[in-house]
Parts: sequence; structure tokens; C-alpha cells
Amino acid sequence: MPALTSGPSAAQNTPRRKLGGYDFYREVLGSPKYVVAPMVDQSELAWRKLSRRYGAQLVYTPMINAKMYAGDKSKAYRETNFNLTQGEEGGPEDRPLIIQFCANDPDQLLTSALALQGHCDAVDINLGCPQDIAKKGRYGCWLQDNWDLIYKMINTLHENLSVPVTAKFRVFPTVEKTVEYAKMLERAGAQILTCHGRTREQRGHNSGLADWAKIRAVKEAVSVPVFANGNVMFHSDIERCLRETGCDAVMSAEGNLYNPTIFLPSSSSSFLHSPSLSASDADAIATALSGTYRPHADLALEYLDIVTSQKTRTSFSAIKGHLFKLMRPALARERDLREKMGRIRSSTVEDYVEVVKEMKARMERDMAAAGDAPLEQLVTIEPTTGLPVLPHWLAQPYWRPLPKPKEAPPEAAAVEQEATPASKRRIEEAVSEGEGVEESKKARKDVVGSTASAIPGPVVAGDPLPVTAVVT
Repeated sequence: MPALTSGPSAAQNTPRRKLGGYDFYREVLGSPKYVVAPMVDQSELAWRKLSRRYGAQLVYTPMINAKMYAGDKSKAYRETNFNLTQGEEGGPEDRPLIIQFCANDPDQLLTSALALQGHCDAVDINLGCPQDIAKKGRYGCWLQDNWDLIYKMINTLHENLSVPVTAKFRVFPTVEKTVEYAKMLERAGAQILTCHGRTREQRGHNSGLADWAKIRAVKEAVSVPVFANGNVMFHSDIERCLRETGCDAVMSAEGNLYNPTIFLPSSSSSFLHSPSLSASDADAIATALSGTYRPHADLALEYLDIVTSQKTRTSFSAIKGHLFKLMRPALARERDLREKMGRIRSSTVEDYVEVVKEMKARMERDMAAAGDAPLEQLVTIEPTTGLPVLPHWLAQPYWRPLPKPKEAPPEAAAVEQEATPASKRRIEEAVSEGEGVEESKKARKDVVGSTASAIPGPVVAGDPLPVTAVVT
């Protein structure tokens, strides 16, 4: 298959000595500690710009399917997934940047990577997607039993690209196999490893906690930089993760989506410990308040302003997904706005701006009603998790409730359940963490017909269809 031409010519126009390992991490990337994960339809250009404004030091693109990008009829796919026409993606405002591909064919992967190597600082291989669509397509973590193929894909890029190759992967059930796997990735030529501390079986509502001990074992076993991924919801989790894993950086996915200021520390060091609080609750609140929290409607308007100010088109599915996540704390209360946003079908950003402006007015009303009470007095503790919940006008972390035990449904409910298409179960996987844009849209279409944007936002009480970050 002939190589696409745009990448190599760009690389020839900007020759640069290829660095690896810590030289690359320090001299090209600038020793980043705060990294935004590759997220399908969510780490697009506009969100990358917003994240950089609030402390992100390195950002990944959404996952690009190498087979589709390199195909003979792939023009539309290329323009949608990494737009070269407008010259903004991978441009001066979009660096440092790592482009992520999924693949199972070294030649297709190389063809696609060559096309984009002049527009990024490194190319990452997705070895972490756990979803059924990845299993069917044979990519992501479903390749982790084929070490020969993985080695060849990494080594092919290592030997032929002008930029480094990196890899993001999931752990195995045992520390020993995880470490051997990481060492193989390093031998193949990966110059940075991102270790997601969950196994491929840990996904969706069965995600559980990421295993930081396995991440630490990887870090101690290899000589290249290692990024830790998993269990980061609050700013305080970042330093704790760095300390406990020994890693060089922390990668955030859902933490960044629900609160793009997660990387910023609090500007205030004061915390008035109320005598009515238990020691554990006081510690939880103090820990939460070590970070920065901004009104979510303000962040949403800022994001929409970026969308309208750039030439590169932002998909409306991405816009809607971001707004549902950002404003989740209030959408559980302002149901009419939640429904109004869910019904938007137009091709104009102004319809979204109208909803967000109305949300901003309502949140300013609620902030005024709270008076001059300090933030710590407005934080509550969620009883089942012990985690702090901030006022509903602030962007803040979200964690999925554990699934309730299944009970035999009443007769009427059983009839309704039988009438529900099986594809509804697929959508949770399709958008939970890890499949490609086109596959994700197909799953949405299976559920709601031709209007992909009809899928509601993140889980709130009573939601029938949970939607979470599409992490790759």
C-alpha cells in the first residue's frame, strides 16, 4: 500500500534529531507531569485547547483507526479524525501532542503514522481498549496475548518514523506478567509507556480500582518514562499517584472531562475545620479543596467559544458529550435543560450556547442564595463512598455508583425489558472506554436510529443509559 504523502514532506521541511526516552521526554515534551488521555470524540482539538489553558502539559488525540486512515477511500475519515486542511491540528497551539492509533497490521500502521508524523511529537499505539468492538476488530488490549505482533508494530514505527513511538497498555492479572510485557514493549522501541492499572476485564461498571502497585512495578522495571493512568479524580490524587507509583507523569481521562481544571492547585490554603465534622470527613473535604473548581457553565461557554473561533470543525457528538459531563452536577436538578439539550438536532452551536447561558443564570441564582458561606461549608460527604460532593454549580469529579443487585422485575417491567433492543447494552460499552469514533457512532445509531446526538449525558439518578468517557 503506498504511503500517504503529507506527513513525510512536513517532516522533511522541519528536520529534527530523533530523541528517545528521557531525552525526548525532557527536551521535546518539556518534562510534562499533567497529561490528558486519548479519548474518542472527547480529546478533540477544542478540548485540547481548553485543557492546556488549565494546566495540561501534554495532550493525546482521540484514537485513530490506522486501517481506516490508510484506506484508499479514507479522505472523509482523515478530515474528520485529524484535519490537515485547516492546519490547526498539530499546529503551534496544539503542541506538545501525541497522536494515537489502533492497529493490528504493521504496514497499515506505518502508512498512517508516516502521514501524520510531521504534525505531532510522537505516535502512540493503543494497546488498552477493552471493549467488544476492539475484540471483534482485533486491536487494543485484545492483542496483548500476541506479543510477536505487538513487538513488530512498535519496532516498525521505531525503525521508520522521524518521531518516537510510545504505547499505552493495560496490566495483566499478575505483576510478573505485567512487568515482562512492559519490558517487551521497551525492547521493541517504545520510548514512553503509559500503564493503565486495570486489566482488560475491568471495564464499565466493573471497572473497580486501578492497581497502582502494578504500575510501580512497571516503572521500576523499565528505563523509559512511565505515565500512570487510573484512580485520579481530585487534584490531590495526582501527587499521591506520582508518589505511590514513582511515575514521571499522571494521565487523566474522566477526571479531566468532568473537571478540566483538575491539574490546577487551589489558590487558597485556608480551611476552617468545623467542629461538627468527623476527622475523616474533614480530611476528605480538605483533600478535595486542594484543587481548583470553576463554575461549570463558565467552562462550558469557554469551550463553546473555542469551538466557534477555530476553523477546524468540532463534531456535535463531541460538543454534546462535553456539555453533559461538565454540567452533570446541575443537570440532575435542572431536568428541563437536560432534556432541552438532549433534544438539540440542529447544526449550529448557538442552540447549545442558549442552554448553557440559561444554566449560567440559574447557577448564579443558586450561588447568590448561598451567600458568603466559605466553600468548605458547602461541601457534603456522599455517605456510601465517603467522597466529597461540591456545590452543584461547580465542575467536579464523578464516580459511577456500583451496580445494584438484580431483582426479578414486576410483570409489567419484565415486558418492557423484553422489548428493549439488545443494542442498548452495546452503547454502554461503545462509549465507556476505548472504541473508535466510527464504531462508537455505529453503536449510537443502533440505539437511537440515525441521530447519534440523541444519547443523553453522564449518569445521574434515574438514567437508563450510562454514558462515560471513551478512554483508549
